[in-house]
Amino acid sequence: MPLAEIKTNVQQKMTASIDALKNNLTKIRTGRAHPSLLDHVHVDYYGTATQLSQVANLTLIDARTIGVQPWEKNMIAVVEKAIREADLGLNPATQGDMVRVPMPALTEERRKEMVKLTKVEGEAAKVAIRNHRRDANEQLKKLLKDKEITEDDDRRTQDEVQKTTDKFIADIDKLLAQKEEEILKV
Repeated sequence: MPLAEIKTNVQQKMTASIDALKNNLTKIRTGRAHPSLLDHVHVDYYGTATQLSQVANLTLIDARTIGVQPWEKNMIAVVEKAIREADLGLNPATQGDMVRVPMPALTEERRKEMVKLTKVEGEAAKVAIRNHRRDANEQLKKLLKDKEITEDDDRRTQDEVQKTTDKFIADIDKLLAQKEEEILKV
């Protein structure tokens, strides 16, 4: 495996870890309404578990309310039940042909819990990044042992992998700081 391939592989895996972190951070409530909070809600659509966004329009009514308008009127009760049972702490209410999902205000204690949860997610992402670095370094050691690369190439590539790791760890710290600020903003 050439050195360029190892570096590219590590870069791709670390990018995937960052994307997973971003996805996980969108699930953490900030007190403001955001349609992506309902991305993981599935409804029973004629016997098939279907994503809510596939059976309804998701809109922001105001800063604290999400509007869910099912495309079929008979889906209103099913959508409301799915949101209520999604364990998001939301209490939807039907209003005509729309389901309104108000975001409850977060208490200071709950905000601190959310920040802790954010830090746990960030630490998990950092561990994943470090694991990718370790895997790349093991590949380099194997190449060096098999005498496919020189010690200079090994050292140089390890330094590059470490710089990539440091960059991604800094990106994670930046994402966590933004999310923490978003959560603590009243």
